[in-house]
Amino acid sequence: MKHLFCFAIILTSLIISGCGGAKMSVGDEQLARGEYYDASKTYRKVYNKYTKREERPIRGEAAFKMGECYRHLNMSSRASAAYQNAIRYGYPDSMAQLYLAQSLHAEGKYQPALNAYKDFLVRNPKSKAASVGIAGCNQAIMKEKKTRYIVKQSKLFNSRRADFSPMYFDKSHDALYYTTTNEKVKGDKRSEITGMKKSDIWFSKKDENGQWQRPEPVEGELNSELDEGIISFSPDGTTMYLTKARREPNANTGVEIYTSQRSDAQWSAPVKFEITADTLSSYGHPAVSPDGTYLYFTSDMPGGYGGKDLWRINLKERAGSLENLGEFINTPGDEEFPYVREDSVLYFASDGHPGMGGLDLFRAQLTPSGGWKVENMGLPMNSSYDDFGITFGEGETGYFSSNRGDGRGYDHIYSFELPELNILISGWVLDKDEEPIPNAVIRIVGNDGSNQKQVARNDGSFSFPLQRGVSYVMLAGAKGYLNAKQEFTSDTAEEDAEYGVDFLLASINKPVVIENIFYDFDKATLRPESKTALDEMAQLLRDNPNVTIEMASHTDRKGSDDYNLDLSQRRAKSVIDYLIEAGINADRLQHQGYGESRPKTITKKLAREYPQFKEGDVLTEDYILALPEADQEVADQINRRTEFQVLSIDYMMF
Repeated sequence: MKHLFCFAIILTSLIISGCGGAKMSVGDEQLARGEYYDASKTYRKVYNKYTKREERPIRGEAAFKMGECYRHLNMSSRASAAYQNAIRYGYPDSMAQLYLAQSLHAEGKYQPALNAYKDFLVRNPKSKAASVGIAGCNQAIMKEKKTRYIVKQSKLFNSRRADFSPMYFDKSHDALYYTTTNEKVKGDKRSEITGMKKSDIWFSKKDENGQWQRPEPVEGELNSELDEGIISFSPDGTTMYLTKARREPNANTGVEIYTSQRSDAQWSAPVKFEITADTLSSYGHPAVSPDGTYLYFTSDMPGGYGGKDLWRINLKERAGSLENLGEFINTPGDEEFPYVREDSVLYFASDGHPGMGGLDLFRAQLTPSGGWKVENMGLPMNSSYDDFGITFGEGETGYFSSNRGDGRGYDHIYSFELPELNILISGWVLDKDEEPIPNAVIRIVGNDGSNQKQVARNDGSFSFPLQRGVSYVMLAGAKGYLNAKQEFTSDTAEEDAEYGVDFLLASINKPVVIENIFYDFDKATLRPESKTALDEMAQLLRDNPNVTIEMASHTDRKGSDDYNLDLSQRRAKSVIDYLIEAGINADRLQHQGYGESRPKTITKKLAREYPQFKEGDVLTEDYILALPEADQEVADQINRRTEFQVLSIDYMMF
């Protein structure tokens, strides 16, 4: 488990009850040394021994200390039960209430945890830990941090014990090192901290087919009968930085950073890496920056923000370079397991920022002002349990550690992958009769700097990949047609999506009907519902600034020729006046009324809409009079139209 290297928190000055006897004092000594597994067994015996009513205070004290052991062993359900018993038996320290809330939080029991945090906050209204816990529970209840990551347990790397903190050896990503407490590790003595065998460093390599091979111990003198693990490598792969337990009889348990050198696939015996002269503090979880300049690590040394903090030291100029990563990263809680993916991108685990429970994984981006923007990596990367020790392979893939789903609190290695979003925009380029225009050229330009070009297929179709939250401008054009432009913005939802957009291009060589132009009955006054179509016409002329047009109006066969000519002339002028008012230069516009002199010829599109007519039929008065009465009205409606014809395509080009 990770707490092999999460530093034994030195619990000094614990009040030893006079009635507790030697056994309580033995447990206290074990707890102070960080021997959580052994101490929990001792406190369990004390708890079961004192059952009389007058011994309730001793029982409450033993329950609280038992909870402390289980909390450090990541056994959340046992910890919450122990803290509940401590409160039940009147243990006076209000921290029992906070630790109960945190244990319930780590179990994923968010509503009971919320209630416990609020109870603690009543007695300690300035508690940041309780406020952060409440924020994390609320996030988890609302599932605000759900992401698209796919997380799976990596069975090949996992044993029946604890396996954690994976790390790729280099950028080829074909060798993975990790820490394990499986039954085949070196040494037979079990840890007083966890009750398991002491951890070693193992690794796995990919074969020629890219498949991971069965893990095996690291070769050389690296592993010993002590605890080794949680590693990082120099960029050239010759130096390993690792965490090694400091274990001396009757002394507090701590950890230190060591280095090991690689030669002929063998790793040398570890040598202590000196950071400061402070021998009371712990130093662990090394992480080398990609350029090899800095070593990031975790420590409880003085000068931090409480608990364990993230620090760094310059590997090239160590003297005077030690620095705490500051208040944006570090909290009164614990920040651990740093991983530097880029010089400005840091990943780490924390229980001091709002999270799902226990340790959560966080991503921190360095800002231009020198601070850090910290974000929870969300579900399912995080859970109510401890999630930590991440390493990245190609793209958004890699491995991390978690004790989710293991009632014993044992950690296991999980793979993760963030599938690429499949975001597309597709459609067709058609003429005004909705016939495909092959070989049309479509351009799409985004405000993210992207610029794509594509030629439509023979059926007029096209498709482009997009990015989330980007505004795009699209332009379609083809020989013999006017250009058409559309604008849109893709939304920011984290899900696959396909947008649809079609371009209807107006021909340069034949009249084009403007749909949905309406006039008052027997007048030239444009009705309000014509505005959309007229605005689209104005935009078309803006998108094609070198075009001049004739705007024509046509009537049906009813009424005299002179009347229809006059009405159509006035109607065509009404459209021209609207376009001029919309900002189109009058030099580009002509109007003409044709009355009933130019009956409409049925197109493919009209034949599809009105199957009573055939493509090529001309709706003359004689043709219409031969139709049934209902079809005569439809034919008259088709003849009543407003359309434009391109006159030139070189306006103001010379």
